[in-house]
Amino acid sequence: PFPKKFKLLAAASLNARLTKGTDSMIVRLPRLIWHGNTFLEADFPDFWDLTLCPMEGAEAPALSPEKIREAVRNPVGSPRLAELARGKKRVVILFDDMTRPTRAYEILPAVLEELKEAEVKDEAVTFVCSLGTHGALTFADFRKKLGSEVIERFRVFNHNIYENCMEVGVTSRGTRLSINREAAGADLLVGIGCVTAHAQAGFSGGGKIILPGIAHIDSITHYHLDVEASARHTTGLGMHEGNVMRQDIEEAAKMTGLKFLVNVLVNGRGETSSLYAGAPAAVHKAAVDEAKSHYATRPLPSGMDFVVSNAFAKPGEMAIAVLLGVLALKNLAGTVAVIAESPEGQVPHYLLGRFGRDYGGRQYPVSAIPPSIDLVIQAPFYDRSFADWFANPEAVSFTRSWPETRALLESRFGAGARGAVIPNATMQYYRFSA
Repeated sequence: PFPKKFKLLAAASLNARLTKGTDSMIVRLPRLIWHGNTFLEADFPDFWDLTLCPMEGAEAPALSPEKIREAVRNPVGSPRLAELARGKKRVVILFDDMTRPTRAYEILPAVLEELKEAEVKDEAVTFVCSLGTHGALTFADFRKKLGSEVIERFRVFNHNIYENCMEVGVTSRGTRLSINREAAGADLLVGIGCVTAHAQAGFSGGGKIILPGIAHIDSITHYHLDVEASARHTTGLGMHEGNVMRQDIEEAAKMTGLKFLVNVLVNGRGETSSLYAGAPAAVHKAAVDEAKSHYATRPLPSGMDFVVSNAFAKPGEMAIAVLLGVLALKNLAGTVAVIAESPEGQVPHYLLGRFGRDYGGRQYPVSAIPPSIDLVIQAPFYDRSFADWFANPEAVSFTRSWPETRALLESRFGAGARGAVIPNATMQYYRFSA
């Protein structure tokens, strides 16, 4: 029989465990998603009132290769990919980048089997990384994302948001849509991505593989600034129905001719736990219907003195983890400690990022850290630009290890302090209604 405050820690075996016979609690957090996918054991003094707040689907089992193949071969709302691909001369496969946990290398064997059945030659297939406004991937990244066999058999390209784009139309919200030339010239366009909670579009996946994925910077700017501003109240983390950004995204996907989509959900270790394939709109609807509960945080943290937010799935966009931490604080004031273990540092972001001492992309700076928030970032792979997401990065306190972070928290919080730990703060969201 453990004290009440230990029960949640003991229950979530995938993300946490309780060490008995000591004066501390140990929370087991996933770390280094693309670099071994290991664990960080974070110990907390037992005089704090600590709550572990995982996502509901944290321990969902990983799909076997057979289950992945079965889902691809039995699409939702669409003929099989083999049927769609028959007779096609230019097939383009879009995939998301390293800031997303999608294990494309697990999915591609089933997709390529479909193309082989349709007698599509390797020379007819190219891959394009849907980077949006993120920096280009290296071939070491491609090898991790796609697997060695794919990059040796097929040509793989990064999308370029500034050049080699073609206009395909204008959405009803005024986004003049220009997309990647390679994709625009395809007679079959296939997308592979993931669905997680998203800070603006509600949930990722679906048509985001097109907009912003392979769109021109001008198209992305209009979508991110003008479309969002037209009804900002409809946008936000987990806000899906009626979201104007999501509506613009899906219209762009139809306009582009995206024919076949694979969207996955991942568990607390970033493993593929659900897969939907087929018609883009039907796939995304089914994936989001599951994602609403899968990524929901239980229990909901509130009134906390401090929050530890683990940026596991998207460590290169660790600023996402700050939001969940802030929302859980008492009166939106207190300490948020973000664990951001990203050997590559933070992803170059051509829309939001800083590109000089006091200037950056078209949406820089997005925000400043308010005085009420004490932001701590645990960054073992620290660089001077790590917090340049914010207009005032000098407000951040940096640590390089969990012992440093714990010592800093202990210097600020005594016995009885209320704290929460969010194991996957770049995927989770707070669901306030059923």
